[in-house]
Amino acid sequence: MNTLDARRVLETALICAPQALTVRELELLFDGAVGADTIKQCLVQLQQEWAGRGVELVQVASGWRFQSRPEMRPYLDRLNPEKPAKYTRATLETLAIIAYRQPVTRGDMEDIRGVTINSLLLKQLEDRGWIEVIGHRETVGRPALYATTRQFLDDLGLSSLDQLPALDGEGLSQGVLEQIEFGLSEGSSSAQDEQPTEAAAQASGQAEPEGSDPAAPALTASEPADHQAQPPSPDEPSGS
Repeated sequence: MNTLDARRVLETALICAPQALTVRELELLFDGAVGADTIKQCLVQLQQEWAGRGVELVQVASGWRFQSRPEMRPYLDRLNPEKPAKYTRATLETLAIIAYRQPVTRGDMEDIRGVTINSLLLKQLEDRGWIEVIGHRETVGRPALYATTRQFLDDLGLSSLDQLPALDGEGLSQGVLEQIEFGLSEGSSSAQDEQPTEAAAQASGQAEPEGSDPAAPALTASEPADHQAQPPSPDEPSGS
């Protein structure tokens, strides 16, 4: 099979697939007639062929997929005028701490934010598929260690943690949180409608102190990251 025919097959499979596909899965299309290196080369060529169109071929954590470009969103939103999901600052800060410092315990997060983190907030992030427990720290009480998932990276449109917005001298600045929120709103349209809120936290009897977020310590780029997790390769199975 020549590369032109291979690209046509790959293009068709990726357009029709309901989720991202790995190179290993794409190899099944050719029954051994086309190797992984050739497939990767064809994928890069497809990316170039689709450059400048409203749809792009991207590599995310779980594989390759076609998706609309961000600049097309204002037009596509007219077909579905629902407002994008909005997240509380407590939710975004907690999710960002896990993303940048993973694996971390709830106690680690509370030390960084300077406030108590509600268990319901963590449960809602787990339900969305953005975080998961990957183990327990060998210390008193064996607290759970949290890390982000491939779904989190997929919803941000990223292939690895290295592509997260860079931290500036102010740590988790409003700009970083806004980039994360925008990416999640772009990629997680199928997420549940109800968002984690301070009212929900109060319902569980463990609400964070009102107005405590601005006083939370900043997470800076120079701060050491104990137990730093390595970003998963798109073609490797999840470590969990």
